[in-house]
Amino acid sequence: MLRQTAFTAVVAAVALAGAFPAVADPAPAPAPIPNPFAYMPVNPATYTVNGGRWFAFAGPPGVVCVLDTINGEYGCSGPLPGAPGGANLVSAGPNVMPVFTTTESPKYATAGAVLPLPPNTRLSYRQVACGVDDTGAVACLNTRDQVGFVVGPQGSFVAFNAPPPVTPVATPPA
Repeated sequence: MLRQTAFTAVVAAVALAGAFPAVADPAPAPAPIPNPFAYMPVNPATYTVNGGRWFAFAGPPGVVCVLDTINGEYGCSGPLPGAPGGANLVSAGPNVMPVFTTTESPKYATAGAVLPLPPNTRLSYRQVACGVDDTGAVACLNTRDQVGFVVGPQGSFVAFNAPPPVTPVATPPA
C-alpha cells in the first residue's frame, strides 16, 4: 500500500510539472539612449541643407540623419545596421516614440552629400540632440519625452529612458 501511494505521488508530481510549463526569464531591457547633449556642439551652419530646413549629417555608411527645424521631426534613413525587419528608416516627431519603418526610397536622400559629425560631437534643435560617439554610433534623444534611438555598427534600437526611481529621503524629527 505504501509503495502504491508513493507511486501515485510521483505520477501526480510528474503530471503537475507538465501542466505548468517553465516560464523563461523576460528579455533584458534595451540599453538606455546615451545622452548626446553631453557631446560638444558643432556649428549647425556647416550641416544645414534643404534650403535651411534640415540639419543633416552622415551616420554609418550609407545612412543620412536629419533634424527638421520646421516640424521637429528627427531620424536616420539608409541601411540601418541590425534594424528590425530590415527597416531603412527610424524617425520620430517632437512628441512621439521613434519607430522603425521601411520606405521605397531613403527618406532623407534629398539632403544630398552630407558631412559626418566628428566623434563625440552633436547637433541639436530644441529638445532633440543627435550625436556620434567614438565608435561611429549615432544616438538621438528627445530630452522632454526621454525617447530616442541608436544607429550604430553594433545594431540599431529605439528606447525610452525611464527616469531613475525616486528614493524617499527620511526627514529627521524636529
